Order: sequence, then structure tokens, then C-alpha cells
Amino acid sequence: MNSAGHSEATAHRGLELTPFRGLRYDPDRVGSLAAVTSPPYDVVVRPDGVLHLESADPYNIVRLILPQAPTAAARNEQAAKTLRRWLSEGVLAADPRPGLYVYEQRDGDGMLQRGVIGALRVTDPAEGLVLPHEDVMPHIVADRADLMRATSANLEPLLLTYRGNGSTTDTTAIIERTAEQPPLLSTTTEDGFSHRLWSITDPAEQSRIQADLAGHQALIADGHHRWATYRRLRAEHPSPSPWDHGLVLLVDTARYPLRVRAIHRLLHGLPVAEALKPLDDLFRVRHLEVPLPEALDALADAAGAGNAFLLAGDGTFHLVDEPDPDLLARTVPADRPAAWRTLDATVLHATLLDHIWHIPEDSPAHIAYIHDTAATVSKAEHDGGTAVLMHPVHEEVVRDLARQGVTMPRKSTSFGPKPASGLVLRTLDL
Repeated sequence: MNSAGHSEATAHRGLELTPFRGLRYDPDRVGSLAAVTSPPYDVVVRPDGVLHLESADPYNIVRLILPQAPTAAARNEQAAKTLRRWLSEGVLAADPRPGLYVYEQRDGDGMLQRGVIGALRVTDPAEGLVLPHEDVMPHIVADRADLMRATSANLEPLLLTYRGNGSTTDTTAIIERTAEQPPLLSTTTEDGFSHRLWSITDPAEQSRIQADLAGHQALIADGHHRWATYRRLRAEHPSPSPWDHGLVLLVDTARYPLRVRAIHRLLHGLPVAEALKPLDDLFRVRHLEVPLPEALDALADAAGAGNAFLLAGDGTFHLVDEPDPDLLARTVPADRPAAWRTLDATVLHATLLDHIWHIPEDSPAHIAYIHDTAATVSKAEHDGGTAVLMHPVHEEVVRDLARQGVTMPRKSTSFGPKPASGLVLRTLDL
């Protein structure tokens, strides 16, 4: 038994998803459900994004997931007070019965994603049930843990994927049958995605989903820091307790494939000319006088043949590829699988950031991680920094490495669509 009293941890097998009484906005108390939602906290990267969401509705979820105050302690206290006030005012209310929630996202391009939201038992890495594929930054885990302690809540679900057998399982059958019924809520957010939510409260259907999921392992698609936070908080509380579980969305990507996009880097204080100067004779550099979409096409073509990056920030694009093999041999760690050593993110961090540019990857003063391509370029041009645009990795590469216990460099991938924050919350006090 460890100090937190988790003696039963090794006795469990399989994913364990538990129904919960979700906290949801009362649609009669807010301007619209779309106006109170937000992307996940780590996608709302800029202060102007927070201000935009705050101004959308006084009850926007961003006031809980990214509270604004001069100090960390004040931010967390503010979030806790805001949550208590919204509960007392009836802005947020708990559903009367515990449920597993079917969640659907759809866009105008034919993307359809459906999954199940529930409280997942938090597992140890040795159990091999929830597979991370990226490293985490300790200061972010500490920040999220402080917020969760203060609010005693899981404010937004993280995104996990699993691979069904491609046919209709009990879970997908129940999901698709449920999606034919009138939803608890339906809204369309400003990004064009429609969102619908249903609650499965029938114990027999809940049991069938639980039995189906018990035979799978999950890959963390989005939410590594929140999962690490769940693990930290579980270790702090003697078991059994509500902290044994964390809020997740589980998606069967054999049935509903996700999109995998890259996460780009913005290098503060490093002009493009200075970034390019040390690359002579180490990489091939080609200057592209083309619009962004064509530059990204060139990046995709180059990435198909080997490591490739697109640098921007000076009004044009610079395609950087064909790294010197001797350089890679000197700078990329040799104690990992070949699939890891040849990742663009590995070469970026080990060779370019560490060896050539000498930029610490975990220093917000030196580097930012941005999901939106055009925003990364625009900010680099505005600030005089360098945007490093990446090409996405295939999901199966990510999953295969995770099964080998090999984590990718942090912020290597962006799976989506991500669940909107604000549609259903979990409080640990219920």
C-alpha cells in the first residue's frame, strides 16, 4: 500500500468509466449555450482570446478555467468563488441522475465525432491502460492541480481515444441509438461546429458500455497535463474518494477518426535571419515567395521525404529540410526507437532548439506553443520572432510509440476536434 492508500490499484483491470451527475448551464440563465463555451484552456493562449470569451457572456466558462487575477493564488480563489456563486444562483445545476454522456460534434465539412463522457478511474502508468504520448511541463501540472483543488471540480473533459474493432460494438450501438433521441442540449459555436449532448441514465446500458470499455486501453489525445494533474490529486487523497476519477471524453477512432494537426512553435526574441544563419551546410534552406497555403503544401511534400520545417516571421517563408545525417547522429539520442528518432518534433527539439538555437523548450519567455497556423505566423511577424511551422504526425505512429512506453516531445500533436469546455462539468462534492 502506498501513502495515499491505493492498495487496490493493481487489482483493477481495464478502463473503468463511472456515471456522474453532470453540472450544466441552465439555458434560461445565460445568453446562449454557445456564448458560455470555450476551447480547452491550453488552446486559449492569448489574453485577447480570454477577453473575447469573457465578453461573449458574463458566465463564460473561461472565467473558471482561466481566471484573471494578479497572482496564482488569487486566480484560483476567484475561480472557486465564481463557481460557488454560479451554483448558488442556479446558473449551473447538477443533473438529477448520474449518467454517462453521449457527446457529438459535427462541422460543415462532413466531420462527425461521437464519444462518451464519464468519470474514468485514474490509473498508474504501470497498468498500461491510459497511454500518454507526450511529456508534460511540471509548472503547468502544478497550476492545474491548484485550480482543481480550489474549485473541487473537473472543469473540462480531456480527450482519450481507443480503437474498437471497426464494427458496431455495444458502446457504438448505444451511442448511435441515443443520438437518434432529442438531446439535452444543442448549440453551434462560432467555429462552425455543432454540439449535442445526451445522458444515458439506464443502469443496464451503462453496464454494457462499462463492460465494453473494460477490454480496451486508451491513448491521451488531448489533455496530458490534466491527466497528470488527476494522478497527482489522486495520490494526495486516501482512496476511495472522488479524486480516484477524472472527467474524460472517450472516442472510438476506428468508428470516428480524429483529425491530427501539428502544434507550431513561436520563438520569442529570435528574428528569422538569426534563426537561419547557423543552418548553412546543416540543412537545405529554400525561400518561398508564396501564400501560406502553398507554403504548407511544400512543407507537406518535403515532410513526406524526411524532416522538414517551415520558418516564417519576416514576411516570407523558408522551407528547412534535408538535415545533415552526421548532425542528427550527434544530437538525437540513440536510445529510442527509430520512429521516435525520426520525428520532426524530435529533430526540432534535440537538434534545432537544444543544439543550434540554444532555446529552452520549457521557458515561456523563449518559446510559445500555438495551434493556429496563421496566428503563429502573424504573431511572429508582429513581434519580430520566428514561427516554426510543423507537419502533423499520423495517429498510428503516436499510438505505436505510446504502446512502447515512448513519449514524444511535448506539444507534438493536436488531435481534434477537441471537446468544447462548458457543456458538462464534474464537481467532486456531489
